[in-house]
Amino acid sequence: MSIEVIEFTVEEAGERLDKLLVAKLPEYSRAQIQDFISSGVVKVDGKSAKPGNKLKGGERVVIEIPPEPEEVIEPEDIDLNIVYEDDDIAVVDKPAGMVVHPGVGNETGTLVAALLARYPELVELQDDPRAQKR
Repeated sequence: MSIEVIEFTVEEAGERLDKLLVAKLPEYSRAQIQDFISSGVVKVDGKSAKPGNKLKGGERVVIEIPPEPEEVIEPEDIDLNIVYEDDDIAVVDKPAGMVVHPGVGNETGTLVAALLARYPELVELQDDPRAQKR
């Protein structure tokens, strides 16, 4: 994956940088935009900026968004209650409280990690666009 570069010229004066970026980049959350600004990937006329900077109009904004790190889920040998399985599907009785996929504070002990241990062929789905996050 490569760096995504977004460039534009500010048309109107008086708007805050963070608010302008939220409006211009609806595919990114406000928190992501704040992170872009604070980490220095957003440059206004070639210089790092602050979220609350008021724009004058005519400035050149360049955003170099780094690629997201690949998420690697390690298989874990966790007992699962498999209700039914055949060559195409598996029905799992997921225990209450078991987290489905890794997240902040829940990196291990997930259903996905258990399924990867039991069905290693699931790893192949990561390159299948039909199995990607939406």
